[in-house]
Amino acid sequence: MQRSKAQLRAAILRARSGVTKHQHDTESLALARHLPALATGAATVCAYVPVGSEPGSLELIDNLHDRGVRVLLPVARRDADGTPQPLQWGEYRTGELVAAPHGLREPPEPWLAAEAIVGASLILVPALAVDRTGIRLGRGAGFYDRSLPLADAAASLIAVVRDDELVDHLPAEPHDVPMTHALTPRDGLVEFG
Repeated sequence: MQRSKAQLRAAILRARSGVTKHQHDTESLALARHLPALATGAATVCAYVPVGSEPGSLELIDNLHDRGVRVLLPVARRDADGTPQPLQWGEYRTGELVAAPHGLREPPEPWLAAEAIVGASLILVPALAVDRTGIRLGRGAGFYDRSLPLADAAASLIAVVRDDELVDHLPAEPHDVPMTHALTPRDGLVEFG
């Protein structure tokens, strides 16, 4: 029996809640070690600041920034009726993140329009899981579903996941934008297609 997206989200979030700080830090360090190969030639990268047990680290973002890469971080907002809007983007500057809705941290204003994503050649996308065809399971709010169609068609869309979150199959919907790659602690960059 195939599980629904909601069931999969719940199971993955339960598993992530059991990850120790040591294990998370070890995996984050491994992800950061794979970064130099990823960032070669990238002038602008869209990334994200991980929250809680999400894979990744602020050090990964600092590593990109220290290499002279322009790093844009997402700014997630909803309209007056609560509908998620396409992500706006803020330019990362070391030590300048502020608290934001949804428990996130983001750059302070001024922010760039949603279309700023088109300038990124590499987009690191938070994910709960990704399958080997590139279907990504997010948290279900829809911010990235509204934003990724605005990206350059040649951009690398990279789901950042733990090793066991790269799976064989996930349920797909018509609005899903397939990832081109996954980034895992053990295997590094995994290309799809």
